[in-house]
Amino acid sequence: MAKLKVDGYTSLVRDTVSNAVINSSTSEYNIYMARHRARNKQSDELRSACKEINNLKAELREIKSLIKKVIEK
Repeated sequence: MAKLKVDGYTSLVRDTVSNAVINSSTSEYNIYMARHRARNKQSDELRSACKEINNLKAELREIKSLIKKVIEK
């Protein structure tokens, strides 16, 4: 797999087999991965908060039904 430098860019190379442009900068890759991990973490936190809200809603429904039963008696 031969790689050719892309004119005007220091960290870009072109793969001659697949004709793909590849960023060879490890610092840019590390920045990209940090952003990717941060997005995943934020998504996980949002998903967790939604689950907690749904659990609280279910508990409130249960409490409401129990209060109605007590009032009816």
